[in-house]
Amino acid sequence: MHKSTAWPLAGLYATLVAYASLFPFVEWRDQGIASWEFLLAPLPRYWTGFDVAINIAGYVPLGGLVVLGALRSGWPRISVWMAPLGVMLLSLLMEALQSYLPLRVPSREDFLLNSLGAACGAAIAFVLQRAGAIDRWNQVRSRWFVSHSRGGIVLLSTWPLGLLFPSSVPLGLGQVVTRVEEMLRSALLDSEFERWLPEGPTEWPALAPSTELLCVALGLLIPCLLGFCIVRARWRRVVVVVVTTTSAVLVTALSAALSWGPGHAWAWLDLPTQIGMLAGAGLALLLVLVSWRVSAAVALLALGVYLSLLNQAPESPYFAQTLQLWEQGRFIRFNGLAQWVGWLWPYVASLYLLGQIARRDTKT
Repeated sequence: MHKSTAWPLAGLYATLVAYASLFPFVEWRDQGIASWEFLLAPLPRYWTGFDVAINIAGYVPLGGLVVLGALRSGWPRISVWMAPLGVMLLSLLMEALQSYLPLRVPSREDFLLNSLGAACGAAIAFVLQRAGAIDRWNQVRSRWFVSHSRGGIVLLSTWPLGLLFPSSVPLGLGQVVTRVEEMLRSALLDSEFERWLPEGPTEWPALAPSTELLCVALGLLIPCLLGFCIVRARWRRVVVVVVTTTSAVLVTALSAALSWGPGHAWAWLDLPTQIGMLAGAGLALLLVLVSWRVSAAVALLALGVYLSLLNQAPESPYFAQTLQLWEQGRFIRFNGLAQWVGWLWPYVASLYLLGQIARRDTKT
């Protein structure tokens, strides 16, 4: 039996799938239809290739992660093949619960495509395990990463997912102050605590180009420093910087293409962003020789400055329109997966770094 990174990744992914399936969580009520009635509904008249692809692709990682976790945990083979059935039941439950949400439409076709995606992911994981690819990955992992690095690997793996959700500043994860204020204002409406809040929504001035540049630089530097804390050899940190920078550019371009159209994939790459990314990568390369403890301390300091500056960035009308497209349009299935990762990633990374410092200090 082995501890596997697949289990925490599967749990996180399942939670985000549930959020994406039930978003926006408002106006729950019995609509006078049975929760299973969607299974007997006629075929839909309108269907797109995007719907088919996203319903299949969305469950492929979950099916693969669950089976991979079962294989690495030493489950009997028949139990391993029961794992994707659990993912299918999750999809069935999500579709049934959508019957109580007026803004969501349960679909038999969604359930079947989700199940197909889970089965494909399970089959891929099983084939990779039988071919020895998973064992080779574990050998590479033991050479590259320190022990107790599962949390860091999960954070580095999910960081690009957070970048998919559009932000007002490139590489801007953790911008939650405005949303938290909106949630508090809604929750405390007509209560005696409502007067504790500001009279109106906080209006932040536009960030200066130099401040935006600093946010971008720190947004790239932080995951690099996180990688430095779990990579064994210092020369391999250069690879971390290259992979992180490349992922940042490609995933942000993909997010812009999804939000504004393929013709605007590189609209975000203005001069402050270019200089900021070069500065972030340059700073990371300058720090490749420092100890993991210095890397963790600098990362925590960078996270504090980064979140303080980023949460003072305003939401432009064009950015707000983009968010509305994601939250109400066809990107609604992406919303829960990417939005929560983008909101929470810096705060979880801070807790992880503090935990790493405490754990390693205890051992020494």
